Amino acid sequence: MSQPVGDIGLIGLAVMGQNLILNMNDKGFTVVAYNRTTSKVDAFLANEAKGTKIQGAHSVEELVSKLKRPRKIILLVKAGPAVDDFIRQLEPHLEKGDIIIDGGNSHYPDTIRRSKELESKGLLFVGSGVSGGEEGARYGPSLMPGGSPAAWPAIKEIFQATAAQVNGEPCCDWVGEGGAGHYVKMVHNGIEYGDMQLIAEAYDILKRGLGLHEDEIADIFNNWNKGVLDSFLIEITANILKFKDDDGEPLVPKILDQAGQKGTGKWTAIAALDAGMPVTLIGEAVFARCLSSLKEERIRASKVIAGPQKEAFKGDKKQFIDDLEQALYASKIISYTQGFMLMRQTAKDLGWTLNYAGIARMWRGGCIIKSVFLGDIAAAYQKNSNLESLLFDDFFNKAAHKAQPGWRRIIAQAVLWGIPTPAFSTALAFFDGYRSEVVPANLLQAQRDYFGAHTFRVVPGKENTKLKLGEDIRTHQLDRSWR
Repeated sequence: MSQPVGDIGLIGLAVMGQNLILNMNDKGFTVVAYNRTTSKVDAFLANEAKGTKIQGAHSVEELVSKLKRPRKIILLVKAGPAVDDFIRQLEPHLEKGDIIIDGGNSHYPDTIRRSKELESKGLLFVGSGVSGGEEGARYGPSLMPGGSPAAWPAIKEIFQATAAQVNGEPCCDWVGEGGAGHYVKMVHNGIEYGDMQLIAEAYDILKRGLGLHEDEIADIFNNWNKGVLDSFLIEITANILKFKDDDGEPLVPKILDQAGQKGTGKWTAIAALDAGMPVTLIGEAVFARCLSSLKEERIRASKVIAGPQKEAFKGDKKQFIDDLEQALYASKIISYTQGFMLMRQTAKDLGWTLNYAGIARMWRGGCIIKSVFLGDIAAAYQKNSNLESLLFDDFFNKAAHKAQPGWRRIIAQAVLWGIPTPAFSTALAFFDGYRSEVVPANLLQAQRDYFGAHTFRVVPGKENTKLKLGEDIRTHQLDRSWR
């Protein structure tokens, strides 16, 4: 048998898999490609991979035999049973210390399970977020590996060379134990939902509120992309709005207003509820997509439910657009604040050690949410790795305060127009709730105790003769004679 030459193997030759293989080949690594439908392997080698060092395999056994030890195999297959199926196929051919890497959008509890199961058998498992779509995979994605820590030294060179590079730094670092890599990718996708919803709401305000044409709105987004909102999503939004159909009219108004979703935003919202963290903006972004799917009901409702009488905008249009830029920026700060709060809480609950500055750096390039803004987040966590909230960082604190007047004016005007702004509005509601020393949860707790005997705690210094605190237990019940 010939000497193994493969540095890494990859299973799954859809476009993402092919592009990632070509990317790794460009970086000087020998990749062995395998697909369940083996004709795809032959077609890939004869076309896209022609003239490269890429090797093909027609069985799992052949794939493993062509790889150097420790063997490293990436799975880029549909999340769920297909991942477990390929793991079962690979196991009999692998030896202690070999590494299986799941590069799909797997749910992090599955990654935790697989990591434990494979480690118990002497194998290593990595669940890696891969972001950037087809182009990112080809020219440099954001990679978020986590799982068995012993696997990182063996895959570090390949992963960091393959990832996008920003200022000479790879958009890839070790995330943490167990399912941390896929968890961070999940939160990334949730934040992506939030960013997209905020941009859509800004478009709606400019279109329905100010009555601007798509070309004018595109120019506004292009201008925003030169400032604090400089990002991939703002850039592509301008390009999309400029795009014309064959009749010369903008394409966007012709697209049915029903947004799809694959579930990672929903997973983030559910994880937030499970962790008891107020990740409200991502939740609203998910619900906005759900509402968009009720197209027929919305058409009926539009005919029978009246809103405010639309009036032409009479204010300073330039000031309004500047306010909208600030509202978008401030709401984005809130979304990322919430996302990092969620990661922090989950790391605490599951005993993970996450590098938050490193996560922000991983997202600066190669991925859908890449932006200049992420460099500021990395700097905040670099200064204070124990930062509880971005709003406690001087840079973001000042930015939020500067944006506040315009942010409030935009939401107030949208309400008067009857234009829905679930993401903008929930961002401001969180901001106002977070900065409130006292919220009305005292009344909620009294209600809970009244009907369910759930007890309540007393504000220190407010004790009286009826409510005596014990030495250790600071809980009480309302006098049931109130009933």
